[in-house]
Amino acid sequence: MNFEFEYPEAYETQNILLYYDEPGQWTSVYNTDKSCYQKESVLKPENNQVINLTTRYSWSGCSKVERDSKNWLVCKGGRSFRSVRERWWFIAVSNCESNKGLSLNYKLHMTNSNEDDWQKEFSADEFYILQVDIGFFLLFVLLLAISSYVASLLRSRQLFHTTFKMYMTALAFECVYLLIKTIAFAIQKDTGMRYEAVLVLARVFQGISLVIFLLMLILMGKGYTITRGRLSHSGSVKITVFISFYSISFIVVFVNELFIRDPGEQLYLYENIAGYILISKRLLGWLWFCYAIFFTLKNYPEKNAFYYPFFIIYTCWFWLGPIIIFIAMTGIPLWMREKTVNGVEHLVDLIGFMIFLVLTRPTSANSNFPYHVRTSQIGVMLDTDVPSGASRECQSFSGHAYAPSTPLPPAYDEIMGATNETSFSDMFCVENSMTRQNGHTRSKQNGVSIDKFPHDKSTNKKNLYNKFLANGTGESVGNGHTK
Repeated sequence: MNFEFEYPEAYETQNILLYYDEPGQWTSVYNTDKSCYQKESVLKPENNQVINLTTRYSWSGCSKVERDSKNWLVCKGGRSFRSVRERWWFIAVSNCESNKGLSLNYKLHMTNSNEDDWQKEFSADEFYILQVDIGFFLLFVLLLAISSYVASLLRSRQLFHTTFKMYMTALAFECVYLLIKTIAFAIQKDTGMRYEAVLVLARVFQGISLVIFLLMLILMGKGYTITRGRLSHSGSVKITVFISFYSISFIVVFVNELFIRDPGEQLYLYENIAGYILISKRLLGWLWFCYAIFFTLKNYPEKNAFYYPFFIIYTCWFWLGPIIIFIAMTGIPLWMREKTVNGVEHLVDLIGFMIFLVLTRPTSANSNFPYHVRTSQIGVMLDTDVPSGASRECQSFSGHAYAPSTPLPPAYDEIMGATNETSFSDMFCVENSMTRQNGHTRSKQNGVSIDKFPHDKSTNKKNLYNKFLANGTGESVGNGHTK
């Protein structure tokens, strides 16, 4: 620690008191009713825990100077701290004989490990955070690039749904959070200046990312864009209220961290009621997530290939946050807590984002692919009548698995060169009502008339094509007509 203190001689003699994080030290005097002398008595002068800012104490480095016809004491010097483990040191000022208070200008520069520039300007509990954040930032940017490529594939197939857009938005906010935090820590590394407001701003972006991702999980749990095109009015209101309260909880945490939290008493973000509220809201979100998936699977059991792994994986994701916080509060020493939790939280977030991308990758090998309705067809459903058999409250999609339940017939292979692998360019299927018009077979889908064969096909191929599209088996009814 390098210090520079100065104060008017009329306030002589003021003392610098150095407490450390032991039960009989800082916690025994801070915010207590003890007298000034009692608070000083817990210090051990033989440990050099008291610096008397006076010329009579040679180790203080004090000298007298004249300013504006007044004598001032200017003290410059330093101290080195040695202990068997990492410690927090708390610095206080005292003058137990003064009857007019304290007056002191000060400049402190405290460093760790002068030999390592990556640790010099950071607290021991923040060692390696900058390196870890840089690594995770690069991984999240890579994941964002991959998700952009997947989004282009989904868009080309008209499967780029709102929930995947929300996923990409949450991922982008996570990248911004890591970028701002990395820049703030890099500035601290080079200059020693810590900008708490910038770090809180970074956490705001992290909070936005978490809220969007949580909302996306709940919406997908309710089947939005998977088994239904829109939510009921009551469901929309409930989700809006929940997300609003969740966001307010984040705002309370940020305001508390920036303006209210006393670092002399609370060394960790969740050591207060605001942190407990945030944890409880996350668990409440998990309960709603479970409730939504239960009823979605009850009504659409054919979607279990997606929802079973989705539920198991993200149940773990919901619970890992509170579990990590509990372990940090009870089992991790204070001087290791911040850097440990920082790395584990980033890892949990990264795994959550990666698994979602794996579950929604549009490849034929992905039997868990959730989407089977095109975005353009959702628009048609919202603008026209509700499909037969669908709920008028939420406009549910008709049940559909991720791939044909029976092998493709040879007739389809002859015409289209198809295989038995899932074709994501033809994922959407609804029940058709077939009509004959001028000798052609046509299908009416929710008020939209669609030709079921290309006009340049030969008559034989046209009939074979119609046979397959009617029921997926190629069963004929006679005269080349379809069922």
